[in-house]
Amino acid sequence: MKELVAEALRNGEEDALLDEIMTVYGQDILQLVYSYVKNLPLAEDLTQEIFVKCYQALPRYRGQAKIRTWLWRIAINHCKDYLKSWYYHQVELDAENHAAFQAVDHVEQDIIQKDEDQVLADAVMNLPVKYREVIYLYYFQELTIKELAEMTRNSQSTIKTRMRRAKQILKNSLEGTGWKID
Repeated sequence: MKELVAEALRNGEEDALLDEIMTVYGQDILQLVYSYVKNLPLAEDLTQEIFVKCYQALPRYRGQAKIRTWLWRIAINHCKDYLKSWYYHQVELDAENHAAFQAVDHVEQDIIQKDEDQVLADAVMNLPVKYREVIYLYYFQELTIKELAEMTRNSQSTIKTRMRRAKQILKNSLEGTGWKID
């Protein structure tokens, strides 16, 4: 993918490159964003904003990291910025809009309901963001500890500590449900 990116940037084919990136990584980015905001329509909007940022940043991509890592870094930063924003803290959905958003959320809910691990998924989604992101990226996106450290700009020992704490929180919250966390 690095070679494809470098060639497309040399040839001025940013539009085609972005299309390819969206095709390859679009669903993964949407799922990552959803894990932060827990709202499908909002996750879709934020995902679009992330790809706009990606397009704007393409000329500055130096190829030092994998395109996937670079894109995930943009997505994580965008989600964290959103969660810190005034809008997120001040604007609440009224009951009507909330019901409408929940109706649209049925696609994501269908996927989760088909998964026999519903209880585990709920427990993971209820983790604080810093623990949820390491669990999600490690287990669901299959990133290594080293990639997680690079992506979150933390040390590998910090990532390991967060993993350990996240597992302990999960273990405590799943106690009595039949789940065993190692």
